[in-house]
Amino acid sequence: MSDDDEPTRELAELRSWQDGLRAQFPILANHPGLAYLDSAATTQKPRAVLDAVQEYLVTGNANAGRGTYPWANATTAALEAVRERTRAFLGDPEPDRSSVHFVSGTTEGLRAIALDWLAPQLADGDEILVPFEDHQANLVPWHEARERLARAGVRVAVRPLPYQASSGDYDHRALPQLVGPRTRFVAATHVHHVLGGDMNVHRLRAAVGPDVPICLDAAQSVGHLPISLAELDVDFLVFSGHKALALPGTGAVWARDRRGPAFRPGGWSGTPNTVGLISLGAALDWLTAADVGRIERWTVALAARLTEGLRHLPQYEVLGCQLSLAADATAQRRRGIVSFRHRDLSSNDLGFVLHSHGFLVRADGLCRAGVDPDDPRDAAVRVSLHVHNTPEEIDGLLAVLATLD
Repeated sequence: MSDDDEPTRELAELRSWQDGLRAQFPILANHPGLAYLDSAATTQKPRAVLDAVQEYLVTGNANAGRGTYPWANATTAALEAVRERTRAFLGDPEPDRSSVHFVSGTTEGLRAIALDWLAPQLADGDEILVPFEDHQANLVPWHEARERLARAGVRVAVRPLPYQASSGDYDHRALPQLVGPRTRFVAATHVHHVLGGDMNVHRLRAAVGPDVPICLDAAQSVGHLPISLAELDVDFLVFSGHKALALPGTGAVWARDRRGPAFRPGGWSGTPNTVGLISLGAALDWLTAADVGRIERWTVALAARLTEGLRHLPQYEVLGCQLSLAADATAQRRRGIVSFRHRDLSSNDLGFVLHSHGFLVRADGLCRAGVDPDDPRDAAVRVSLHVHNTPEEIDGLLAVLATLD
C-alpha cells in the first residue's frame, strides 16, 4: 500500500493510541506468537473488564432483586446502572420512552421478540420482511414464529428483504415495492457478519414508512462502531455482550415501545447473569473511554489493507462488494470483517494452514442463512478485526497467503 492512501494515513495517525489499548489485553501477552483474527465470533477482554469481574466476585457477589442486605442491594443497583449505560452507549434519544431487557445474547433476544412480541400481534394474511442471506439468528426466529402461528391456523407470509447485487447491502429502492397494507414488521442487520458491509439500515425507515416496526440485529456493530438510535429510527436493537468485549451469556434487547405494545419477554424471569452483566457495564465503559469512533477507523483501515493485498493475489476470491477492495476505493469499506476463499484449496484446509502459522481465523459456513454448513463450496475464511490487531498482523497474514497463491 502507498504511504499516501487513506488507510495507511489512518493507521499511522492512530498507531500510538492503538499501542496503548493493545497493551490492555492480557491474553495477547500470554500468547505472543498468535494473531487473534476472530472478533466477529467473540472478542477478547481488556484488563478493565477482567478486573471488574474479579472485584465483584470477591467483594460483593449476590443475587439481584431478591434480597435486602447490602450485597444484594448493591448488585441490584449495579445492574440497573448497566441498563442505563446501555441506553447511553446506544445513543438513546428518549430513554424515558424505551426499555432495556438483558438476555443471553442476540439469538435469544431475537427469538423473544419473534415469539413473545411479534407472533401475538399477527393475523391471518399478514406479512413480515426479513433477511434471507444474513446470520441464521436473524432468520430462524421469524420462521419459527410463522410455524407456531400456522399450527394455530394463522397464515403469515415471511418474505425476503431485497439485496443489491453489487454491494451486498439492502436494496432500499426495491424495498418500497414489497411493502403493502399487510406488512407488519421488518427485521434487518446492521453490519453483515460475512461481507463486512454496513447494510445502510438508516435508509429503511423511509422505504417502509413511518408505521412498520423495524428490528435490528446489531451483533457486529455494537462495540465496533458508534451507534445512534436517533439516526437509525428502529424499534428494537439486539446485541451480544461477548462480541463487545464482555463475557459470554450476556446481551440486551433495546425496545422503543412506540410502534405496538411494550416489549415484555415471556416466562418467569430467573436469576440474571450478574457477573456477566457486571462485565458488560465495564466493557461499555472501556469502549466509551477508548472511543468507538476511533476503533471503527482503525479496523476499517486494517480491513482495507487486507483487501488491497488480496486483490493482488489472483488465487483468492474476496466475498462482498468488489468496488471497495482497493486502498483508494471510494465505495464503502468493510467494517473490520473480510471473508475470502482460495480458488483451489478448501477454506477448512486454509484455516488449518493459517493456524499453523499463528493466525486464528474462522473457516466454515460462518452461520450464514441459506448456506449448507456441510458443503465445502459454501465455506469461507473470515478475518474479523478489533482494536488490538495491527498492520504487522495483516502483512504477515498476506505473506502466508501469497505462498499459497
